[in-house]
Amino acid sequence: MNAAKLVGGGAAMLALAAFTASPALAQEAAAAAAATPVPDKGDTTWMLISSALVLMMSVPGLALFYGGLVRAKNMLSVLMQVLTIVAIAALVWVGWGYSLSFTGGSPYIGGLSKAFLKGVDATTLAATFSNGVYIPEYAYVVFQMTFACITPALIVGAFAERVRFWPLMLFVVLWLTAVYFPLAHMVWYWAGPDFLPTQPGDYGLLYGWGALDFAGGTVVHINAGIAGLVGCLVIGKRIGYNSEPLAPHSLVMTMIGASLLWVGWFGFNAGSNLESNGVTALAFINTFVATAAAALAWALIEQIVHGKSSLLGGATGAVAGLVAITPAAGFGAPGTSILLGAVASAVCFFFVAKVKNRLGYDDSLDVFGVHCVGGIVGAIATAIVADPALGGQGFFDYTVMPAVPGTYDMAAQLLVQLKAVGVTLLWSGGVSFLLYIAIDKTIGLRPSVDAEREGLDISSHGERAYNL
Repeated sequence: MNAAKLVGGGAAMLALAAFTASPALAQEAAAAAAATPVPDKGDTTWMLISSALVLMMSVPGLALFYGGLVRAKNMLSVLMQVLTIVAIAALVWVGWGYSLSFTGGSPYIGGLSKAFLKGVDATTLAATFSNGVYIPEYAYVVFQMTFACITPALIVGAFAERVRFWPLMLFVVLWLTAVYFPLAHMVWYWAGPDFLPTQPGDYGLLYGWGALDFAGGTVVHINAGIAGLVGCLVIGKRIGYNSEPLAPHSLVMTMIGASLLWVGWFGFNAGSNLESNGVTALAFINTFVATAAAALAWALIEQIVHGKSSLLGGATGAVAGLVAITPAAGFGAPGTSILLGAVASAVCFFFVAKVKNRLGYDDSLDVFGVHCVGGIVGAIATAIVADPALGGQGFFDYTVMPAVPGTYDMAAQLLVQLKAVGVTLLWSGGVSFLLYIAIDKTIGLRPSVDAEREGLDISSHGERAYNL
């Protein structure tokens, strides 16, 4: 979203100087001062809290969720991968990621005018989704930074236990630059409600198509999920896959991680409204109930299919619900969100329990089956749940000021959502494949057989998770 440069206090000083010269100038300057947007402290506070919640999703949430699912000899390797990816992504975001994602340039990617946060300071503002409402640009930078941090961290679950550490970190830098930043720009960048009427072409490609993605169904989940699938195919299966026990070593850790993800996801989804208002509350409750429905649905399906409901299944179902509601969180209603969570859970269960085994790919922690598949279900279903006839929010026409509700056409929106999903799959899948191949053929992605059998904790990091 475009950020407008506004100098705090400058208009007030101008008004004071003008008053000493002329009453007419004083009135004019006072009017200018009154028109200067002042960020609401409540909005700003909520955005900073949301940023902290999303960071909590990565470390410790995702790290523990993934760490518990691998064998004990690889626990620390997963924790280290997630921690380091977050650190790298944060620095890359400040360096060139924010600028490439959220400045104008083309429909496909932004420019470098704000590289290393040039021109961004404590007085600059970022637009929200309401006319005349702004937040400090730093708050927006930090919030979007947390999304850039968690997305590549999601990928590593697809090939956990069989990837070299530093080649993976190189992949993350290249992937963020070539895949994540362009998609973030295409889906989320626009001039802002106060600027779009006079800058009608200043937006990303998919935003211009009218694609709806409230908090990252395409940019985060489909993006990471398809990149994970490609990665596990390029790297190959774990040694002992389908011939040795590869059971999770600590479902307690996984449950703790899943719980932290659920709590942190309120910042992820409700924070994406960029303000603290009724739509924020809507995104909050939709996130809550869709996840509850998905966790329950997975447990019930397991009871029917296997005769027992597992903790792993309940936690996986909860994550599937969180993924699916992400693009629809601010568009649907609680009732339709419950249905969306349950349906997405069932579809993800089918891919995790049936499709993966049938096709034989080794997606270690079901990144594709949960994040990509759940993201696709959620992205497509957004067109349905957003329909005002079903209690949805529809969309606003920002080409007029103030913005007004647009005329909603579910069939047309479904087509747009399908196109957005297709672009995400093709771009992320294709570019990710090229990056994996390039790194694998040069410095190598996979550790030696001996290192993999010993466990990446010792072979890559020289330590153990447990010294018993």
